[in-house]
Amino acid sequence: MSEAKAEVERPAISVVGLTKKFGDKTVVDELDMEVPRGAIYGFLGPNGSGKTTTIRMMCGLLTPDGGDGHCLGYDIVSQSQLIKERVGYMTQKFSLYEDLSIRENLDFMARMYRLKDRKRRVDKALDELGLADRQKQLAGTLSGGWKQRLALAACLLHDPQLLLLDEPTAGVDPKARRDFWEEIRRLATQGVTVLVSTHYMDEAVQCDYIAYIAYGKKLISGPSGEIPEMIGLHTWRVEGANLSALEAELRATPGIEQVARFGAVLHVSGTDAARLKAIAEEHMARGAGRWTEKKAELEEAFIYLMTGVTDNFANGAAA
Repeated sequence: MSEAKAEVERPAISVVGLTKKFGDKTVVDELDMEVPRGAIYGFLGPNGSGKTTTIRMMCGLLTPDGGDGHCLGYDIVSQSQLIKERVGYMTQKFSLYEDLSIRENLDFMARMYRLKDRKRRVDKALDELGLADRQKQLAGTLSGGWKQRLALAACLLHDPQLLLLDEPTAGVDPKARRDFWEEIRRLATQGVTVLVSTHYMDEAVQCDYIAYIAYGKKLISGPSGEIPEMIGLHTWRVEGANLSALEAELRATPGIEQVARFGAVLHVSGTDAARLKAIAEEHMARGAGRWTEKKAELEEAFIYLMTGVTDNFANGAAA
């Protein structure tokens, strides 16, 4: 195998036993992870679960208290500066200068990166993110979607190999969100590895791989489409009248591990497929709802995994 091919096939990130404590609270607890190159990898979990802390440690932006690993071929502890130079980090809160124009912000960031061909890099970013026509507009006057484009353009100026996105589409309209993810997908096809911290399901489904993290612990990780199957979760969709009474009954039924309400529909889930089917047939026989078996999806899996998980940071706030 050639050296170039071996480099491509080597994971972008590989960490073992990653641990971080804030005071007496363990925010990340002995986490193992591998992230393929060119993948969009989502870190999903409730607020305060350690998602952002995990990502920052894996990329050399935060020193772990335990564990080790490599990112982009560099040691996450001893070679963290080399990693930082190859990473683009887009924070949840807009962090550029609102009293500067779009171009001025990008030019400032290009100076910070010490880019030699500054004007060309800025022009390229303006064109690729559709910002050229607005380049003289003050950043503070932009809508949430346009601020998002500007923030992404700033992250990409130095052609990073790894992109970190922290709740990237919070507060933007559906079209801006769709446009943003089209751009992220384009970057991934060019070999850029993307890490996304989120608790939104519509962002999670955009990811190639998912890791569920809850209060410092990794619960499960794998290809996003395979997560429900890995858990062994089966789901039935239930429609009909008087769903509230049926919902209460089903929650108390042995063999049903989860009942989730989605508007005028119930999603009834469990890990015993035969028992779940018997329950469905029993209810259909007495006219209690219209039952349809469906493939369990990420949202059902997420709710299932969160059930019973204890917040180990209840008196503080993990990142």
